[in-house]
Amino acid sequence: MGRLEGKNVLITGASSGIGQATAVRFAREGANVAINYRSGAEQAEATRAEAQAARAGGGGREIIVQADVSNEDQIKRMFATTIADFGRLDVLVNNAGIQKATPSHELEAADFDRVIGVNLRGAFLCAREAIRHFLSRPGGGVILNNSSVHEIIPKPKYLSYSISKGGMRKLTETLALEDAGQGIRVNAVGPGAVVTPINDAWIHNPKARAEVESHIPMGRAADAPEIAAVFAFLASDEASYITGQTLFACGGLTLYPEFRVAWSSGE
Repeated sequence: MGRLEGKNVLITGASSGIGQATAVRFAREGANVAINYRSGAEQAEATRAEAQAARAGGGGREIIVQADVSNEDQIKRMFATTIADFGRLDVLVNNAGIQKATPSHELEAADFDRVIGVNLRGAFLCAREAIRHFLSRPGGGVILNNSSVHEIIPKPKYLSYSISKGGMRKLTETLALEDAGQGIRVNAVGPGAVVTPINDAWIHNPKARAEVESHIPMGRAADAPEIAAVFAFLASDEASYITGQTLFACGGLTLYPEFRVAWSSGE
């Protein structure tokens, strides 16, 4: 029996990358999984097929729900559809996210708003709908946010992304504190460099990838299933006493890696 046997889970942005890997891992753990996507139904179907295969004959099922998480009405429909199909929701994974590389002085307000709208406002709206449902029936629930090392590490030319992840940290902490007494746990995962489509710019460029990985104490980027495993732990009862935390899965990026050599100590 998997750690999430019988749990009903909604994962936003689950058609690729970390979201896809998390949907597959949760299916392997026995959960029923609602796979959200904004566009690209074929990718969502591929995620469902992979999740079904991961069950290896076990119970559970997958559904696909389309919604743009920057649109409040679509979010409400997504939750209504998921809850009507599964009967209840136990876990929300706020995974959907975008980024845009632009020098801050050239960043257009519309692009800024789009990133904040998906990454932070969308996460809030989804969390709000999940909490409303959790409070409507016994048993509490779990919210997991896909954050980033950039909730604490600045990312030049990605101002809106960095702001969205910094805000996600306070979203996580505030909701966790507010709803801890209601049996609701809220945590985040903070990935570092991960081999996913959002990072194609450096993944397939050996020189660029070597530069990225040179800053990681463990010497390599993560694979998406490694991050999915962290989400599975935090969603499970094994993490029953953890709330309000960001668990960084970053290969040591948050450890100030340039201090591997004590250049400031004068020795």
